[in-house]
Amino acid sequence: MGELMNCPNCGGLFVKTNLRDVCEKCYKEEQMAFETVYTFIRKRENRTATILEASQGTGVDEELIIKFIRTGKLKLAQFPNLGYPCQKCSTLIREGNLCDDCAKELRTELSTFEKEEERLKELREREKRTYFVK
Repeated sequence: MGELMNCPNCGGLFVKTNLRDVCEKCYKEEQMAFETVYTFIRKRENRTATILEASQGTGVDEELIIKFIRTGKLKLAQFPNLGYPCQKCSTLIREGNLCDDCAKELRTELSTFEKEEERLKELREREKRTYFVK
């Protein structure tokens, strides 16, 4: 069942579903914007356009183009220079949410955290032990 929400674009009420995160009116506007962007980048001379160039050439906001990529409407395999920013450092990436460097850094930090947690657990276990002295 959907959830009643305000549209993040226009503020109107709508029922949010898995398929749409905006109201019907804004969804139709997004569809028209998608068609504009897709028509622009399908042209031979624009196939190597970046998000900035596509935005400037179509008048569609960069964030909306990024949304098209993240939701899978625009397939990056067909357009070699399209990408979207890493959520941590804003480096352009073509898949996932983080670039390789940020993902590696996060894995390293997580590993360090897990080791520290294990060390603290071991210390707590040692403190619980009872020692008998004669």
